Amino acid sequence: MRTLFLLLSLSLSLWAATLHLALGAAPSRINPLLATDSASGEITGWVFNGLVKFDKEGRIVGDLAENWRFETPTRLVFHLRAGVTWHDGKPFGAEDVRFTFNLTRSKKLFTPYASDFRYVKRVETPDEKTVVVEYKEPYYKALSIWMMGILPAHLWQKERDPMTSSLNRHPIGTGPYKLAGLSDTGDVVLKANPDYFEHPPRIARIHYHFLPDATTRFLMLKSGKLDLDTLTPLQVSRQIGPRFKKRFRIITQPGHGYTYLGFNLKSKIFQDHRVREAIDLAIDKEALIRILFFNYGKVCRGPFMPDTFAYPKNPPAPRYDPKRAEALLKAAGYDRHHPLRFTISTNANNTTRLYAAQIIQHQLAKVGVKVKIRAMEWQAFLNTVVTPRRFDAVLLGWGLGLIPDAYPLWHSDSDKLGGFNLVGYRNADVDRWIEEAERTTDLAKVGELYRKIFKQIVQDHPYVFLYIPDSVTAVNRAIHPIEPSLIGIMHNQIEWIKP
Repeated sequence: MRTLFLLLSLSLSLWAATLHLALGAAPSRINPLLATDSASGEITGWVFNGLVKFDKEGRIVGDLAENWRFETPTRLVFHLRAGVTWHDGKPFGAEDVRFTFNLTRSKKLFTPYASDFRYVKRVETPDEKTVVVEYKEPYYKALSIWMMGILPAHLWQKERDPMTSSLNRHPIGTGPYKLAGLSDTGDVVLKANPDYFEHPPRIARIHYHFLPDATTRFLMLKSGKLDLDTLTPLQVSRQIGPRFKKRFRIITQPGHGYTYLGFNLKSKIFQDHRVREAIDLAIDKEALIRILFFNYGKVCRGPFMPDTFAYPKNPPAPRYDPKRAEALLKAAGYDRHHPLRFTISTNANNTTRLYAAQIIQHQLAKVGVKVKIRAMEWQAFLNTVVTPRRFDAVLLGWGLGLIPDAYPLWHSDSDKLGGFNLVGYRNADVDRWIEEAERTTDLAKVGELYRKIFKQIVQDHPYVFLYIPDSVTAVNRAIHPIEPSLIGIMHNQIEWIKP
């Protein structure tokens, strides 16, 4: 009897635990079709599920879908899990998937994710547990686009204006956690879904503390009021000691984004490949990482994420060769008496990026290049510099995905107003490889093509690929099991126990 009482007490204490996290901004819409900011995306991820997801190795596995098959290269059939319910107790089914897809095409909804479904011809539901997706042509992201969260048709079909619906603030999903409250202070509280189809999360609540100030956030972490948060290189190198490390486990992993110096290829000076290569050779990327990140980072060697199918086994090695840089500049008609001059434009509110611009300015001066720096507030920077392409060179960053999409950044068609091909990169071979990759569902073939794209872009030097900062996370040592992986540490959160 005493043993049973102890086991019951332990179970109740685990269930009563709260995971304390931080948010730097308040979520705007908790809706997978409208969550474009990081805060909204993070909360949405707890509340909703897609048909598929990534496992810890970066492989696509079932989520709301139990299995799937390609009947033809343009016909994808999903078989949905049985017994899945929405947070309000209603059953999840195929009609929810069809409704969500149709909503992405509604003129009433403005979602940036609609372009992911541009090759979908129609979605059919022959029965409540089967979804058939017909594509206009074979598409390499035919499966991965269904990681998008699914909405409950029985609630959303009653809404006249999905952009202003109260469901964006009071969401009903199928996910492991339900929204328990959005406070006036900006805090967000989630409670475990006892009917979650895998099993109920072992931690009963997640409390997101709204902490927009980085210093306050760090102090909250040091005092033990947060269970998990990221650390800056300065913090992990200089501002934590043995007491902090006794309480927190420090996990360092490669980040999922890179910083680059992009050349305006419509500018006469940067149409000369020798100039672009010279600048690349004159920038010491290792020094940037040492100064900016206390060595918590890696040199970026190209446009796609390391350790994915799109990344070459032996990517071109980065080189730092100022003598070769000077020789190339001289061949292009520049020397100390007739120096190359240009301006690096960046956003002023990113201090790391601004410091990087100053280091690059100093390094290029050593080979006789005169650089000015133009730093602006983010929105003004976008509106007056980036969008109209009024720059010599820009210092910016891009995210790195497990399944990259080269079309928005590197295809010639994206060299237009509103497109992401900001530098005006055009290469007929790259265009052809991108188009060929888009028209296949064979990821091995896509990988082969993307590795060719990677090497060609690096060879063309439209960017100087600079660095990938490490992601450094502190986690309460009392929480287990923590399993770092390619997709981060939160992938198995429903298994976590916090005594």
